[in-house]
Amino acid sequence: MNPWQFDNTYTRLPAVFFERATPAPASAPQLVLFNQRLAEALGLADLDGDLAALFAGQALPEGAEPIAQAYAGHQFGGFNMLGDGRAILLGEHLTPSGTRFDIQLKGSGRTPYSRRGDGLAALGPMLREYIISEAMHALGIPTTRSLAVVTTGERIYRETLRPGAILTRVAASHLRVGTFQYAAARRDDTNLRLLADYTIARHYPELTEAEDKYAAFLRAVLARQAALIAQWQCVGFIHGVMNTDNMALSGETIDYGPCAFLDTYHPGTVFSSIDTEGRYAFGNQPGMAHWNLTRFAETLLPLLAPTEEDAVGIAVEALNTFPDLYEDAWLTRMRHKLGLHSAEESDSELIADLVSWMEASEADFTNTFRTLDDPTSKDATFAAWHARWQARLQHEGTSDADALALMRATNPAVIPRNHLVEEALSAAENDNNLEPLHALLEVLAQPYDYSSAPSKYHEPAPASACGYKTFCGT
Repeated sequence: MNPWQFDNTYTRLPAVFFERATPAPASAPQLVLFNQRLAEALGLADLDGDLAALFAGQALPEGAEPIAQAYAGHQFGGFNMLGDGRAILLGEHLTPSGTRFDIQLKGSGRTPYSRRGDGLAALGPMLREYIISEAMHALGIPTTRSLAVVTTGERIYRETLRPGAILTRVAASHLRVGTFQYAAARRDDTNLRLLADYTIARHYPELTEAEDKYAAFLRAVLARQAALIAQWQCVGFIHGVMNTDNMALSGETIDYGPCAFLDTYHPGTVFSSIDTEGRYAFGNQPGMAHWNLTRFAETLLPLLAPTEEDAVGIAVEALNTFPDLYEDAWLTRMRHKLGLHSAEESDSELIADLVSWMEASEADFTNTFRTLDDPTSKDATFAAWHARWQARLQHEGTSDADALALMRATNPAVIPRNHLVEEALSAAENDNNLEPLHALLEVLAQPYDYSSAPSKYHEPAPASACGYKTFCGT
């Protein structure tokens, strides 16, 4: 029995939205990682045959229709017509419960959108995406996921010669803000409407028959993104390259290039080597999400109202809700990080004062919340704040046990510490040693387990890691 159940609806859109593509030859594919738990959830636990060849694109599964998707995007503020330059969508797989997922090969060679690129990927960046995307999933944050990583047997040049690799990415879809920018840039309102109807049916089916459904669609996308970015900010995640082509309309985190997690808290933190101006710094992420969504709203103007003036009015009214949507989502999660079950107006000041202390003290973001109930190892300013927090808990009437339970369900004990990620990647890529990688993945699969992870996974980066930079890998 064929475990793959492909139903490739995207290829039924007008051909302008994609190009047929074929994965590049791989001389000696080898399986590096296979996500058994994800495979089981997808109904693919019983895959047989040569999995390395399968996930290298050398033995396409029955029903696959490989394509590269077209899209555009503002990249660090500059608009470009783009497309999948090093990724090929095999198709849309239906799980046994009927849930639809894109199955995509990333790093599988040149496509019609590759321009001057080779379409390939190195092992390190593909392993990074596997680690971080699976960690985000375990943290409860909407995300694309990673099913497998294979090496291809080729060597590719990225600063130095490195092992070539392909990641199999699983996503609710790869529809992006940039997909709509591509349609809008072509000034074809018929195709724009088809794309909007397709996206609504796929991700917001409750709006299919809604009155003013395109305005409702815009508001729904705003709400999902506000909730997503709030989750990023509450675990210290820095995406690193929040271009409009990297904002998924499903509300999932997508494209783990130069991503990283905060150690020392500072809103201006940037790890990405290509973000030289700090456009996508940690503290800028909510504002950049709003900027990206404004570009999305612009693409929908022809669908929102018969006149441009009315359409702009509808878009602006919707966009103006984003700051409050984000603030409400962020405050709710921050209250939970403090063990608070209810909302009081003074909570904003309480939270702001803690964040200010963290910045002034150069405190570790994750460990501050992990050890919040222990004021002894911190300074007098924190002790005064701690007393206010305890008074707030007592006023709410929450028991210590209930507060601690909520905090431990919200504040991870472990995150993908940047130095540990680099250690695992270096061992895998340079020494063919996967033990640090597997150990890290095992710990990250249970981020809210306060009892079992060795202390090395809690400890901040050593001083030698100061100035840490991440690289896109393209």
